[in-house]
Amino acid sequence: MSEENNEYEVEALGVEVSAQPIELYKVLKIANAVSGGGEAKFAISEGYVAVNGELEQRKRRKIYDGDVIEFNNEFYLVICDQPVSEQPDPKAEKPKPAQPKPSKQQRGKSAQSNKGNKAKAGKKSSKPAKQKSGPADKNTGRKLLNF
Repeated sequence: MSEENNEYEVEALGVEVSAQPIELYKVLKIANAVSGGGEAKFAISEGYVAVNGELEQRKRRKIYDGDVIEFNNEFYLVICDQPVSEQPDPKAEKPKPAQPKPSKQQRGKSAQSNKGNKAKAGKKSSKPAKQKSGPADKNTGRKLLNF
């Protein structure tokens, strides 16, 4: 048997986007197929959206010029005249050079030396002085507050 490439002709609404790639849920919002991004993401995750004839459940799937999206028995054709421009992910920024973290002992020493420097400078701390509370209540274990 020979494989036949079945092609169908359908009416599709054109969705013009300003840049590509664009995320799938954003295309549904631009096309006014849904009322908001939350609804778009829900519809995609529940399996109500197909891209190029295949069921798609990735909300942030990258959509390019010429892709056909099917939702709610309507077809949407993505139209973009701009070239493909991959935007760097904000999460995948350049890694910063690792600085070794000081050990607890070193942190304690540096905090103590900073306290000494503040006292020498004669600056008052912006934190109110802690009031000492009385002994804990024997029944509840809570400390008494003095006003």
